[in-house]
Amino acid sequence: MDNIYIKDEYIKLGQALKLAGLVGSGVDAKFIIEDGLVMVNGEVEYRRGKKLREGDVFELEGNQVKVNKRI
Repeated sequence: MDNIYIKDEYIKLGQALKLAGLVGSGVDAKFIIEDGLVMVNGEVEYRRGKKLREGDVFELEGNQVKVNKRI
């Protein structure tokens, strides 16, 4: 499992996918999410603007990434 680190309270799913290097652009993220290919905490998520907070885990094509708060 990989990790990303955020300084704010949350990060939107599309931004998190880009930060983790799983997509190249926001447009790519939009289509991948709309196609139901992304899971958040074990459930398919269709909203690019879904707010992810510390401890949330998202997954794309078997790549799991955990959201951590930067101290």
